[in-house]
Amino acid sequence: MTELILPNDTNTLGNLLGGRLMHFIDLVGAMAAYRHSRTHVVTASMDHIDFIAPVHVGDLLILKSLLNRAFNTSMEVGVKVWVENTIVGTHRHVASAYLTFVAVDSQGRSVPVPKLLPETEEEIRRYEDAGRRRENRQREHERRMASKSSPNHQTTPPLTQAK
Repeated sequence: MTELILPNDTNTLGNLLGGRLMHFIDLVGAMAAYRHSRTHVVTASMDHIDFIAPVHVGDLLILKSLLNRAFNTSMEVGVKVWVENTIVGTHRHVASAYLTFVAVDSQGRSVPVPKLLPETEEEIRRYEDAGRRRENRQREHERRMASKSSPNHQTTPPLTQAK
């Protein structure tokens, strides 16, 4: 996916808004998941994103997504983002992210997805890394659930208004 960055996409410094970049990443990630699953997909998580360098008005944003692994009903997609300076002809890596999508039917119920069979060394590496990230996400989820159910669990006090 390629996007031309215009003033309405930027902050007061002329840099692309982080939320807008996350929107683009979500879209291009969903396209990879949708193409693999051949059904509707919903974003379950964006568990890691690195904003490496700013993107400016007039830059050409290039987003590429790859399906790293398909599980039962979910899929991990990696997204890399580059900026092309069309005047100079250079490319610069500006962001990367991992997202999890769940395949759903028209009623929003999760459905199985086709298996992904890695073939090249790079595909095998991404496939295995996705499995490790999934295990880490599951451990973190279990830790949060255990923390919430512990008798010593305290909710965060409400924020006070700044003076």
